[in-house]
Amino acid sequence: MEASGPQLVIDVPAWVDAVTAAGASYATDEQKMALAIRLARENVHRGAGGPFGAAVFEIGSGRIVAAGVNSVVRRQNSVLHAEIVALMLAQQRVGSFTLRAPGQPAHELVTSCEPCAMCLGATLWSGVSRLVIAATREDAMAVGFEEGPVFPESYAYIAERGVTTVWGVGREEAASLLRGYRDGGGAIYNAVPPPGRAG
Repeated sequence: MEASGPQLVIDVPAWVDAVTAAGASYATDEQKMALAIRLARENVHRGAGGPFGAAVFEIGSGRIVAAGVNSVVRRQNSVLHAEIVALMLAQQRVGSFTLRAPGQPAHELVTSCEPCAMCLGATLWSGVSRLVIAATREDAMAVGFEEGPVFPESYAYIAERGVTTVWGVGREEAASLLRGYRDGGGAIYNAVPPPGRAG
């Protein structure tokens, strides 16, 4: 029976597979982050979305499980941030709603920019054991992106629940990409008006 009514599509542009070389292994945090930043750069260069890329890897083998790019504008969906897309596709690929399923290897999320409030929550619920970050929320907010309520306590909270965070891998390159996106007239699609000024 065919579905009727609205359809939800969660995917990545066709070029992502070529960039990621599905099933390839990446040995170091720097190699993994170079891929996440390349995804972000290609997403901007190809006009597919915002300057954010992410990927989920098996921790032991370094094998890439799934990659995501920001697809908010492309799919007209405010939740399709790079991290969310990568996590959803990774869970689909391993056939589990958690990346900590029994018998599965441990997984990590590598992202070109610190997760916003939504993506940090999804990181916790996804089952990854490790989070690797390039640009910071300050870098994203400096170009106009709204990152939501994320605090030092947020990271303490996820650490208590088994998620280790590594900061600053490739930060300058990722932050430069954010600035280049802004300077090139890229859409800041989630800017929130100041308090008292409804938008």
